[in-house]
Formats: sequence, C-alpha cells, structure tokens
Amino acid sequence: MQKFNFDEVIERRNTLSVKYGLIEKIFGREDVIPMWVADMDFRVPECVSSAIKNRADHKIYGYSYHPVSFFQSAKEWVKKRHDWGVDLNWLSFSPGIVPGINFSVLEFTEPGDKIMIQPPVYAPFFHAIRKNNRQLVENRLILKNGRYHINFDDFENHLKTGVKMFILSNPHNPGGNVWTHDELKKMGELCLEYNTIIIADEIHSDIVYPGFRYIPMASISEAIANNTITFISPSKTFNIAGLSASIGIISNKEFRTRFNTMLDRLHMGNGNLFGTVAFEAAYKYGEEWLDQLLLYLEGNIVFLSDYFEKNIEGIKLIRPEGTFLAWLDCRELPVPDNEIHSFMIEKAKVAFNDGAGFGENGEGFQRLNFGCSRYTLSKALYNMKNALLRNH
Repeated sequence: MQKFNFDEVIERRNTLSVKYGLIEKIFGREDVIPMWVADMDFRVPECVSSAIKNRADHKIYGYSYHPVSFFQSAKEWVKKRHDWGVDLNWLSFSPGIVPGINFSVLEFTEPGDKIMIQPPVYAPFFHAIRKNNRQLVENRLILKNGRYHINFDDFENHLKTGVKMFILSNPHNPGGNVWTHDELKKMGELCLEYNTIIIADEIHSDIVYPGFRYIPMASISEAIANNTITFISPSKTFNIAGLSASIGIISNKEFRTRFNTMLDRLHMGNGNLFGTVAFEAAYKYGEEWLDQLLLYLEGNIVFLSDYFEKNIEGIKLIRPEGTFLAWLDCRELPVPDNEIHSFMIEKAKVAFNDGAGFGENGEGFQRLNFGCSRYTLSKALYNMKNALLRNH
C-alpha cells in the first residue's frame, strides 16, 4: 500500500531553491520545466521534518557538534542496507561530498599532480581538479549496448604515467551504472598496484533498482579499503541536499588524520545544526519512506522508457541501474548536437543538464532528473514530443 504521496505537485518557487529560483539566470527564461540539478521534488519523510521542527522549537541555534549517535546512525544504516560493516572511528564529518572531494584533492595531491576521472561524469569532478591546479586525466567510458563500460587498458595506461588520485562515481552520475564487484575489484587493484588513492563518491548508493546491487569500493578488500576514502550522505536519498551534511568513511588511520586536520585547518568541521539533526533522523527512521520512493522512481523509469519507445524517435534512454537521473542519447535527433540543449529550452520548454558539461563524450546527451511527480514527468515528455513534431 502506498503510504506516501509522491504524486503531489509542490510549489517550490520562492523557497531559495536553486533548481527553481535560478531558472532564468541559468536557462535565460522562466517558462521551462526544471528537471536539471539533482534534488527531488518530493517532501522529505515526516521523521526528518519533525526532527527539524522539534529542534527549531528550542529557538536557540548556537554552535553545534556531532554526537556519537550521528555517526552511529550512519554505521547502522550501511550495515543494514548494504551489508557493509564499518567501525565508528572510521567516520569523519564533511560539510557535503563535493567539499570533501576538494579537501581530499588539497590534502593528498600537489599542484600539477595527475587526477583521473571517468567522463561523462559529474561536472564538479572536473572543477575539483582544474580549479585546484591539478592535471586532469580522462579514462573515458564506452557506451555499448545501452550501458557504459570501462576501458581497462586505457585505465591502466594512465595509471602508469603517475596518476596520484582517482575519483570514482559509484553509482555513476550521469550514466546510471551501478558498478559490479568485478568492475570495482579490477579498478581497485589497479589503483593499488600503481599507488593511486581512490576517492569514492557514493552519494547515490541508496537509489538502486531491482536486479542491481550497490557495492562500496572499500568493501572489496581490506587493502582496497586502506587506499580509499568513501563519501556518503542521506542528502540525495532523502532530499536534504540543502542541509550540507555528509561523512567520509576512512579506515586508513593516516588518511583519516590528514583529512580531519584539513577540515580543522579550514575550520569546516562544525557543520550545520539542522543538517546534523536531519542526517540522524533520516538514517534512523527513513527506511520505509525510501522503500516506497524506490518503487515510485522505478515506475518513472518504466514510464520514461515506454514514452520514448512509443512517442519520441531519435532519443535513446540509457536505462539507469541506479540514481534518479536519466541519461538521454539525443544524437539521432534531427538537431545538431551542439544545439540540442537550446532546442530543449527554447522549443520544448524543458530545462535539463547539457551533456557537454559532463565531458566531451557527453555532447549530444541530456541529463533528465526524474525525481518528480509522474504528472511533471509526463508534461515534460509531452512538451518534447510536440516540439520535435513541430521541428519536422
């Protein structure tokens, strides 16, 4: 029985929402359906909003800290949901995963060092490398039969040149891959062989669909764990990204000490009071909500797939194994690749993330956020269909 109403359409304008409030600034017009930045349009579970309200009712919002129960909630969550046993002393706070990645780049590499990523991939990975004056190395993924695959020869050849760090997206954003045990093991062992530190962004780990299983990179072996810094958060899972709370799971004591020292040096370890409260409530009490969310999101995937198959020629859905993001191959549309994004904005009135922002091999693709009501999704798809019909 559906206990939570994911069909509700909620007005998000005038709430300081990046996704809705910055539409005109980012896309040049306001009359588009925002399906870009990766937060969902669903209300958070009641356990989270109640915890925030209860704390807010105290009406004093001074400096805060992270109690043991904050870390305990994460330890119990990853054990129950993913069968990953971690020690409490492995866990470090981070004010978001992108900041954690940047802290790691600053602490574990030097200007000019090589850092490898796997495009098409989450745009802030590029920024963490280039804006910190590191050298970008690309192990480009290969799209074959509707799924991205790793070019392991290329992967190893890059490592041989002295790559200091590898930033992994698991599950992969935007391709939707939930990397298999064998894929992770091979990457992990190659990084060990060439002394390359792994930074694993596993923020989408809870959004995985039937037939697939999220496996933490650091769970593959003790040796790989000792070479990996893993970042997780309830922010995508429970739609609380604006509360800036995540953790690093770092079994290597030296790495953990250095990471925590970097946080202390930058004075970034206190975090956000309401983020702390929401983080703990979500992991302790949000499981039933998540289980029903996954069913709804899976229904959105089926709806997307059926609609493209029946109504829209020239767009192929790279069916996601995880995440609430759909990677759309638009290269067969009767529109030049470098004009697809503007076509979607100006003609279809939908605001997606342009694939080119995920790397050169993302050109011709669009990323659609289907973490929304079925009504919103159907409206966007209808707009796309009609725009393409008018374009013929």
